[in-house]
Amino acid sequence: MGLIAELEADFVTADPDVLAGYRFDQAGFGTAGVPIALARPTETAEVVQILRVASRHRIPVVPQGARTGLSGGANAIDGAILLSLERMTRILDIDEVNHTATVQPGVVNAVLSQAVEGKGLFYPPDPGSWESSTIGGNVATNAGGLCCVKYGVTSDFVRELEVVLADGRVLRTGRRTAKGVAGYDLVRLFTGSEGTLGVITEVTVALRAVAEAPLTAVAFFASPPAACRTVTEYLSAGQRPSVLELMDKPTIDAVAAYRDLGFPADVEAVLIAQSDRGPAAPQDLEAFAKVARTCGATEVLVASDRAEADMLIAARRLAGVAMERLGDRLVDDVCVPRSRLAEFFEGVTAISRKHDVLIPTCGHAGDGNMHPNVVFDGSDPDSVRRGRAAFDAIMALGLELGGTITGEHGVGTLKRDWLETELGEVGVSVHQAVKQAFDPLGILNPGKVVRQLT
Repeated sequence: MGLIAELEADFVTADPDVLAGYRFDQAGFGTAGVPIALARPTETAEVVQILRVASRHRIPVVPQGARTGLSGGANAIDGAILLSLERMTRILDIDEVNHTATVQPGVVNAVLSQAVEGKGLFYPPDPGSWESSTIGGNVATNAGGLCCVKYGVTSDFVRELEVVLADGRVLRTGRRTAKGVAGYDLVRLFTGSEGTLGVITEVTVALRAVAEAPLTAVAFFASPPAACRTVTEYLSAGQRPSVLELMDKPTIDAVAAYRDLGFPADVEAVLIAQSDRGPAAPQDLEAFAKVARTCGATEVLVASDRAEADMLIAARRLAGVAMERLGDRLVDDVCVPRSRLAEFFEGVTAISRKHDVLIPTCGHAGDGNMHPNVVFDGSDPDSVRRGRAAFDAIMALGLELGGTITGEHGVGTLKRDWLETELGEVGVSVHQAVKQAFDPLGILNPGKVVRQLT
């Protein structure tokens, strides 16, 4: 085709069979168009080449990482070039003195974590897909993870970015120093922008000294609200666990069907807490156990060794994989104030009954970020309708409780309409103005996050 002839690049293909494998991310609901080409560059200069051609011909470009996203942000659109960064996998530098690492965007989160751990350092952001998701994708969606309750999300660790703009110019923004307020904070602006403002080609992240070996505990409850009260009271007492995760009974059942972890069969909620404060960890978990029992925990267990601790954390990490076996899913991502978590669970239960759909719910209870999984049958139009209605009801519930429609998964196409509800008219207009400033031709991931100005 003419585009590939103009590019003269062996990293571009128009093979329909190859393109078909890159059309979707892992969102459980949504559509994808038919792209005209797939580009898989290995260096920034090749990304520049793609965007210069795309800008000249006004061809839309959809940046992609590992496509582990759950909001349709990496889904293809008709006539687009898919720009996959999966081959940009080099760790360029690990600075052991200044505690930073510089990587290409295709470096997998777990690969970076293991590389810096070997040097006595620690990269805290750890989304559930950390063994497959990439740093570039994590930055593009401002991913979170299990450790957010203590360490924060991806944006708290991004120091510097190299970004190829829509017209092919290369921007370096931010700095590797621990402090710096020279100019607008464009690093924060690009982080979470889902490929709509530029294509990230290099990332410098902050590191920490490696954490102490963690100690883990699990508490079992007769209801999710009792677990939620434990979260509120434990954190209100000034505790700072490194992990505080909640799973309801449908989630526990799904995990048990996938891998038997020996949890009691009659519990309605599980709360997993972890402390990485070394010698202080037993005291931290003793306080957790005391609060949990006061709030109605039926049993509290503290892991006796690292293997048992890893098993408990694995139970939470397996939730996503286990629930894939339940059928088609709309994975929600609502974040509410911790003080309203109990109301959120009560609301989800009511929504599940009203729409006659199964909604296993788990998530990062320590920061109020929960993931209701709306299960439906994609081959049954009525099931799809009820699933979508339940999903929308959960969105509305999150906003009603003073929360947000997404804590870490991003907006993509799945939540674009709900973003407009959350932002309001003025907020939407400001977002559109920012988009127009960075991408006046509207070629970067069009239709994602916010509607473009016409």
